[in-house]
Amino acid sequence: MVSFLYSPDVDQLSHSGSRQNFVNRWIWGGLDPRYVSDLDVNWDAVMKVIEKLGERNDYQGVGLLNFNNSEISYWKHLMPDATHVALQLDYADKNMTWDSLYPEWIDEEQEKEVPVCPSLPKPETLRKRLDLIAVKLPCRNEVNWSRDVARLHLQLAAASLAASAKGLYPIHLLFITERFPIPNLFTCKELVVREGNVWLYKPDVNVLRDKLQLPVGSCELSLPLQDRERVYSGNPQREAYATILHSAHVYVCGAIAAAQSIRLSGSTRDLVILVDETISVYHRSGLEKAGWKIRTIQRIRNPKAEKDAYNEWNYSKFRLWQLTDYDKIIFIDADLLILRNIDFLFGMPEISATGNNATLFNSEVKQKKTSLFGAEPPILYVLHYLGVKPWLCFRDYDCNWNVDIFQEFASDIAHEKWWRVHDAMPEQLHQFCSLKSKQKAQLEYDRREAEKANYTDGHWKVRVQDRRLQKCIDNVCNWKSMLKHWGETNWTDYEFLNPSPPAISTASLSGL
Repeated sequence: MVSFLYSPDVDQLSHSGSRQNFVNRWIWGGLDPRYVSDLDVNWDAVMKVIEKLGERNDYQGVGLLNFNNSEISYWKHLMPDATHVALQLDYADKNMTWDSLYPEWIDEEQEKEVPVCPSLPKPETLRKRLDLIAVKLPCRNEVNWSRDVARLHLQLAAASLAASAKGLYPIHLLFITERFPIPNLFTCKELVVREGNVWLYKPDVNVLRDKLQLPVGSCELSLPLQDRERVYSGNPQREAYATILHSAHVYVCGAIAAAQSIRLSGSTRDLVILVDETISVYHRSGLEKAGWKIRTIQRIRNPKAEKDAYNEWNYSKFRLWQLTDYDKIIFIDADLLILRNIDFLFGMPEISATGNNATLFNSEVKQKKTSLFGAEPPILYVLHYLGVKPWLCFRDYDCNWNVDIFQEFASDIAHEKWWRVHDAMPEQLHQFCSLKSKQKAQLEYDRREAEKANYTDGHWKVRVQDRRLQKCIDNVCNWKSMLKHWGETNWTDYEFLNPSPPAISTASLSGL
């Protein structure tokens, strides 16, 4: 046994830096079942893929990760002139789970601790040249096969080995798996050939190096609040901010304010908005004058959503991938406000995202949250307005205070921040933030309900001065009379709507 382990024919490398570590683990620890793949290797398919590599005599080193002894022997038979390196990777801690790598909540303010992701053992930088790195991936869970720690670990190890190459020679990665490798590490355009369960990639190692600089998991992806200002140049002509509107005009005002906030942050990147046929010419004209470049799309229904549900058409976001005249897109919701320049996000080497529903408004540390929202110059990069949107509230205060289930979203400081951006817009854009009669009635109804409940915040006592209450944009101008019939179902929004006004002209309003 010792003779086999130290055989010069197959170079055994332990990534812990110790041969003895590997020997002890092999003798006493056994195999970790999380890493075991019971997939039969289709050697005919492997042979066809290897033929795509060209002259096999040019390949000096072949790294083999997660193969058993008989499979390693077969690799030597297929490529007899190469040096075969059997790569041993220390296993991830047995307590590590996908949820520990991708938790639902992150302590962004670092009140208790600096968030740190669990560490995955990394391979050592090899002194041997590897032209081909072959990996056999497990696929234990047929339902959540992509959320597998061992599968992720093996792919990161392979990427790290490829990225550590010092020479200018081409490096290929070969995966044996029924399911496709991680697409944000190994992209479709880098796929050379696939034969059955054999996938051959020729990655851009410089891009891989950039991607591997990111932490593994979402547990430490949030940006530190007190970090230094980030500088990024990139290629402005090939990068854009994007959002999407479909099925309703209600977010038009929000999108106009979002555009204003991006420009106020100092960004000059293109602003692209995807709209479907339900967005009128009038509303499109306002979006265009706010700086958005209009792209008309056909919306895509979410097959799992109920009819008329809020997410019925949210699959329309897949249309973002059709913006092929840009290399990178930062997608923002129309109810976001950009407080600091976030152009540096274009420098992210792979698809990245942040959670949608992390509320900071109703905390034990409420005083600090309030100071963050109101800080000048801003400390936060972005505010996401949940609950009732600022443009659908009284401008006098955040009307989320008047609805018990929305009070966790309420913040007068954040509310005022949005209206400050609104007031900085060209005045003719303000018309797109007018209130419909039904919304005015809804706000008054909520205020009266808060008064009945005697909510301790006392916002319902404020004498509202919002001038939009005096301006009628539909057929029912006596909105207070609507409260007499509130909750009845024999009337709809449509009977209160006038046809949309004509589009605003180019001459009437200069761009932002």
